[in-house]
Amino acid sequence: MPTYFYRVIFISCLLLVSVFSLKGQENRIAIDSISLQQDSNKVEILGSDRLTLLKVDDTTSIQILAGRVRLRQGKALFNCDSCVLNNSENIFEAWRNVQIKDGDSIQVNARHLLYKIDKKIAYLDGGVTLSDRKAILSTPSLEYNLNTDIGIYTNGGKVVNKKTTLTSKEGYYYASLKEIYFKNDVKLNDPGYKIATDSLLYNTATQTNRFIAKTTIIDSSGRRIEAKDGFYKGGKAEFNQRPTIIDGSTTITGDRIAFDDSTGTSQAIGNVVVVDTAQGTTLVTGQLFRQDKEERMLATGKPLLIFKQEKDSLYLTADTIFTAMQPNAVKKDTSLLKNTTRISVSKKDSILRYVEAFHHVKIFSDSLQAVCDSLYYSDKDSIFRLFRDPVLWSKENQITGDTIWLYTKNKKSDRLTVFENSMIISQVDTGIYNQVGSIRMEGRFTDGNLDSLRAFGNAETIYFLQDEDSTYTGINESKSDLIDIYFSIQALERIVLRGAVSGTVWPIQQKNPAEMKLPLFKWNDLRRPKSRLDLLQ
Repeated sequence: MPTYFYRVIFISCLLLVSVFSLKGQENRIAIDSISLQQDSNKVEILGSDRLTLLKVDDTTSIQILAGRVRLRQGKALFNCDSCVLNNSENIFEAWRNVQIKDGDSIQVNARHLLYKIDKKIAYLDGGVTLSDRKAILSTPSLEYNLNTDIGIYTNGGKVVNKKTTLTSKEGYYYASLKEIYFKNDVKLNDPGYKIATDSLLYNTATQTNRFIAKTTIIDSSGRRIEAKDGFYKGGKAEFNQRPTIIDGSTTITGDRIAFDDSTGTSQAIGNVVVVDTAQGTTLVTGQLFRQDKEERMLATGKPLLIFKQEKDSLYLTADTIFTAMQPNAVKKDTSLLKNTTRISVSKKDSILRYVEAFHHVKIFSDSLQAVCDSLYYSDKDSIFRLFRDPVLWSKENQITGDTIWLYTKNKKSDRLTVFENSMIISQVDTGIYNQVGSIRMEGRFTDGNLDSLRAFGNAETIYFLQDEDSTYTGINESKSDLIDIYFSIQALERIVLRGAVSGTVWPIQQKNPAEMKLPLFKWNDLRRPKSRLDLLQ
């Protein structure tokens, strides 16, 4: 027989004799604390049913352990059914029921292991699972570094944490931080939400999700979130890089959005755009605070609210704009709550809202413009209420009063009421103005254009008379109980005084037109927004 074979038989016999001398007549052979290396990275054999020592050559020897194998390296414990250790190569390989216990919390199981002893790197395959007492990672193969407590998989993996399941094609598990970095086709399923992205950092202890790639989140209420950067933890989140939230008929986009469903509040900052398709409105603002329960929104930072219409949209701006549902429009539907504090209604399109605007209010549409200090609008009656020094313009006509109510119908101007100190001024020429003043005025619109106006109570007028050649012939200065004003293509066409009338018609040569002014006359053309851009000045 070859010399090599005798050498193996001889070494095996010596080993068996020494083992039996230690354990007497026990059937099980146990090897206790045999050092395979003499440095800090030594591996100790804690136990095995059988051990075979083979010396391949003068520099290489291997040890074969079988049956309830137990090894230790530092704080790490290794269990398996069988393994082969190679001193020269600084590796050992294990099969079946492989288990690594790294400290008190990390446990890895697999069917096969290749371990680099000096580098403390484990290559596992065959039904690999890794548990940190919070979550369980399952993957076909895993590279686990015991020095850094980092596990890597590249052939697909799944993490289950309570009721949350995450899957991806690649992953990096940081055991000491209890965080997993998922890459490539990442999917998260939770009873409260679902996430789809390409990169996701998940903390198994806090169940917090952080992402730096295009991400879609859909929660149990149907709210959809599209973001590229931020974190999300079941109802609490913060997003950057212009995320978008689609909540029913409302879509919110901003440079940064944060919300907390436990308090029912959210905040958006930077170039915020809110589109409500049910209400036909768009809000553009610098900063938005939202209370979700009744869909209340407070906009600051040059907010602009657009009431979309088919031909002539209306633009509203102010220092602050507040909008909310009418109190009697809020209806609970418990079947739609699903673990959220928000309130839904069965008929979204029927929700009535109101708008409040404060300070430096401006309104612009092609057919009408207005300014005031504060404003209130409600879907319930479709009335714009303008308070404190309001001014409304329709073509060359300026209307002022203590308070102005603008009634709309089908999103078009329909009626107008001016309360106290009412006055309409129409510029005829440079320095020449037709004027009507009264206690109260009521006007009507046709197809959104001012058609007629009636002045009640102490009504008075200054009206410039013209002949067929538009030459000024006189000035009518009169008073009456009631005055009707009629417009043609929104230009003042004629004035009719009704009831008891008193006054004078002055020849044009006897009066200086620039001095013909009613007591409350004030031309506010500098306050008038001339375009949409003027609203932002």
